[in-house]
Amino acid sequence: MSEQPIKVMLVDDHEMVRIGLAAVLGTEEGIELVGEAGSGEEALRLAGQYRPDVVLMDLVMEGMDGIETTRRLMKIVPDCKVIVLTSYIDDEKIYPVIEAGAFSYLLKTSRAAEIAAAIRAAVLGQPVLESQVASRMMNRFRQQKREPLPHEQLTEREMEVLKLIAQGKSNQE
Repeated sequence: MSEQPIKVMLVDDHEMVRIGLAAVLGTEEGIELVGEAGSGEEALRLAGQYRPDVVLMDLVMEGMDGIETTRRLMKIVPDCKVIVLTSYIDDEKIYPVIEAGAFSYLLKTSRAAEIAAAIRAAVLGQPVLESQVASRMMNRFRQQKREPLPHEQLTEREMEVLKLIAQGKSNQE
C-alpha cells in the first residue's frame, strides 16, 4: 500500500504563476495538485471541496487578500498548512499573515526544489521561513523592549529590605 500524495492547492491571481507552479509541482513525486484559485473567494470554495493538505498562498490579490483568505481558510480546513508564496517581505504582510495562521513564508524567488521541500516539510510539521523573513523577525524580536520584572523596579534600599524580610528578619531588625 503506497502513501497518499500530499494534496496541494495554488492560490494566486496571476494565471502565469499558477501555470508555472502547476507545471513544476506536476513533476514532483508524492505531490498532487488538487486545485487552483485565482482569488481568495474561489480558494475558500475549492478548499471546502478538495480539503488540501497544503495551500500555496499569494498575499496580494484583487478582492480578498491572502491574509484574510488564510484567516478564513483555517476555519474551513484547520489542519491545512498555508505556505505564503509572495514577493513581499514587509512587516505589514509578514506578521498579520502568520497571526492569521500561515505556517511557512517563502518568496517567489524561491527555486522549485525549495518550494517542493517546503511542502513536504509542512506536512511533517516543520515550518520554513525564507532567510530574509527570518532575519526580519529575529531583528524585530531583538529590538522589542521587554517589560522590567517587578523586582527590577525596586530601589537599592527597597531590595536590601526585601532581602532582610526573606531572611525572616522583623520590622525592627
